[in-house]
Amino acid sequence: MGGCTNCKGKAGCDDHKGSMMGTVEDALATLYPTKVWGESDDSAPAGLPPDELAGLADELASELSAATFVRTGGEDEPCDYIYVLCLGRTPCVVQVRDHGVAVPDEWRTTDGAEINELYLRVVVSQRTRVAAVQQVAVDLVRTADGFLVRERPRAGVYDAPLLKRLQKLVAILPAYDLVHLDFGDIAHAPPGFEPGVWRDLYGAAPSIANYLFYPQPQTMISTTYLPAGERAM
Repeated sequence: MGGCTNCKGKAGCDDHKGSMMGTVEDALATLYPTKVWGESDDSAPAGLPPDELAGLADELASELSAATFVRTGGEDEPCDYIYVLCLGRTPCVVQVRDHGVAVPDEWRTTDGAEINELYLRVVVSQRTRVAAVQQVAVDLVRTADGFLVRERPRAGVYDAPLLKRLQKLVAILPAYDLVHLDFGDIAHAPPGFEPGVWRDLYGAAPSIANYLFYPQPQTMISTTYLPAGERAM
């Protein structure tokens, strides 16, 4: 989210951020006893069970009046994602890419077709009860024999049309025992921790988000090839 320079509730905001960062510090101390990225203690998973994750996605769809889609994190991603479609229409690119929905005929029949969609992407840790939200643009571009899907996350939520939905979304998370973490507050490296192999993979040092959610940098763009008439693999 943007800054709170003009906010009149600074004391309350400071209290919230203090509590939030206390949660982060406790989680890091428990999950990383060696204080090295990549050496997590996952002996006692404490994330959101699949049924609760699905329930959260359903409630967000109802309360935000938007289609939602769950995607389980990859083998190296100790997190799950809920995509909230804010700009676009179904069947959307995420449905085709992640959920086996057939490529719509209109995608194949329009030369040079390009689709631009906008989502709130909720990332839920599988290691502890925390979640964060990013604004994500998903673009689809037609090629000679298929489509390229480009996902462009931002380091938070910035566009005004998304902020009202974000506020409602954040208000729902405590009912699922999830602490909301503002990406702006977890974008730096945790003091006293070592990057381990992360530096070899991505350079620099991992942020707090990389310890709690996924390994890739927060704004790293990903591209997927989608054959015409097929789902992404």
